[in-house]
Amino acid sequence: MSEIGRRLVHVSGTALPALYLLGWVTWEQLGILLVVGSVVVAVLEFIRLQVGLDWWIYRELTREYEQDNPAGYALYFFSMTAVAWVFEPYVAIPGMLMLTIGDPISGILGSNDASTGKQAGVLLVMFGVCFALAWPFVDPQASFPVAIAAAGLGALGATLADGLKPVVAGYVVDDNLSIPPAAAVGIWVVLALFG
Repeated sequence: MSEIGRRLVHVSGTALPALYLLGWVTWEQLGILLVVGSVVVAVLEFIRLQVGLDWWIYRELTREYEQDNPAGYALYFFSMTAVAWVFEPYVAIPGMLMLTIGDPISGILGSNDASTGKQAGVLLVMFGVCFALAWPFVDPQASFPVAIAAAGLGALGATLADGLKPVVAGYVVDDNLSIPPAAAVGIWVVLALFG
């Protein structure tokens, strides 16, 4: 599958926060859906890694470094579930959207491995997209300067998580795991201190 195909699958995750934004589920119901999804994903990953589940979709969508480690889609689900349970919607939703929309845009423009950072232009676009995604959610919660700072710090957190992939104990910390919490913590800190 092409990189664009992989990114389109990534964007499809926007349907999860959209369920809440469209009023089809409550915030609590979305949290439960995410937990159920995370449990299913954890079982699939356990079977894939321990038993040897070899579906064609795994061969198409997983990268080489994911062959013997949890795949990005699992980390994606886990991180979205975590922010949904820890933060209020006006903090968590921007973090989720930065992962489902910002990350694929950044990935199409340029990619990096654990030893290199992304190009400055790609990081600038990622920051701009993430800021635009955060702004509508934090604006009603705070004054204009605080909303700017919250959206900016959230976007900065997501951009750094996207651009730098540290290796911890030989495992690449995938941005699918780090973008939502980095963004949400940035937004939350500003709103907690100044909002």
